[in-house]
Amino acid sequence: MGFNWQTCPMNVKEFVLYLNEKIGDILQGNLVGFYVHGSLAMGGFNPYRSDTDILVVTEVSISVDVKRQLTEVCLVGSNNPFPVEVSVLTKHQLDNWQHPSPFEFHYSEFWRERYEQELANGTNNYINEHVHTDPDLAAHVTITFHRGICIEGKPIHDVFPNVPREDYVSSIIGDYEDCLENVEQDPVYCILNMLRVFMYVKDGIISSKEEAGRWGMTILPEGLIPTVEKAAANYANDTEMYSFNREELIIIRDYIKDCVTQYRKGGVK
Repeated sequence: MGFNWQTCPMNVKEFVLYLNEKIGDILQGNLVGFYVHGSLAMGGFNPYRSDTDILVVTEVSISVDVKRQLTEVCLVGSNNPFPVEVSVLTKHQLDNWQHPSPFEFHYSEFWRERYEQELANGTNNYINEHVHTDPDLAAHVTITFHRGICIEGKPIHDVFPNVPREDYVSSIIGDYEDCLENVEQDPVYCILNMLRVFMYVKDGIISSKEEAGRWGMTILPEGLIPTVEKAAANYANDTEMYSFNREELIIIRDYIKDCVTQYRKGGVK
């Protein structure tokens, strides 16, 4: 079993509160709120595997100088000891929701090398005044609205919109389609993520990967359950306890794909 915000070890909470303090110091009076979403909010957070997922909301747009300060905090904090994924949006961007959503700033470990070079060289290739959009934000905001944790600031339902279902589905389908292609390369993530999408299009339930794994064990044909059990066990531990063969991965991928296609043709429930 993974952790949620209430049950996580103290070093996880201290890490989140450290980021909240540092980011709050940078934003000062511009901070609307600091919110946790993802596995740490829903349960299933594994200190050895999981990202710390954060949304920060500001009153108004932030300057390039502020973005550089946020980059410095993220570069120091992320992977020390947990990886961070953080997006900063304004209240206006949320109040005037569109998909894909614009945002002010984003950090994940995918961007580390580019941001390190940017700060070292004093360039503005990535840290600039341009407002970009991110289709993943529809999923992040949806999860925050329904299951997120407010660490500081205004209550979630006073800040975040109830994202239209079609926007949420559009957001999660992109990652789902990547999983269809990459299930052999990353079976644990892909199996559990495909199940999350299946669970939503079938039952309309927003779930963590851990919850989707448990659900899959109750609804999939008996022959597919051992594959899900292995994925769930690997996800819950810091080492790969079980291996997968290509045949079982293709079978479960194709089964979930067929089910998701059928439910999507019938409309999102």
